[in-house]
Amino acid sequence: MTYLYALLALVAGACLPVQVGVNNTLRAGIGTPILAALISFLVGSIALFVYALVMRSPVPAAGTLAALPSWSWLGGLFGAFYVAVSIIAAPKLGAANLVGITVAAQLVTSLALDHYGAVGFAQHSINLWRIVGALMLAGGAILILKN
Repeated sequence: MTYLYALLALVAGACLPVQVGVNNTLRAGIGTPILAALISFLVGSIALFVYALVMRSPVPAAGTLAALPSWSWLGGLFGAFYVAVSIIAAPKLGAANLVGITVAAQLVTSLALDHYGAVGFAQHSINLWRIVGALMLAGGAILILKN
């Protein structure tokens, strides 16, 4: 089952630069990056709504929602920020530079989140192998930026 999740993560990762290109085409057509991001989120929200209906996802009770940590509601805000910034930055940076920078930042941030068990992640201590891997990825991003 772990292989299935790894494959899904691989496909999702491959979708991100395509999403940036699609969103930038939308931005070029309508003339504003923020409206392009909004349309992107509306289309995605409709798709998720239809998926939830098809899968008959249960609606959580109000008490369950109220018991969630306040920060757990911020995921959409982070997603909106990422999409908006990618639409704004991609024309200047290009796909490879944008993705190299964001992936390196994601990995470094993920190491810290894992190490401290923050925002709902299980605690996984940082170690030499994780640091070396992060440095190698950051080095790759720097090489891409220098081209």
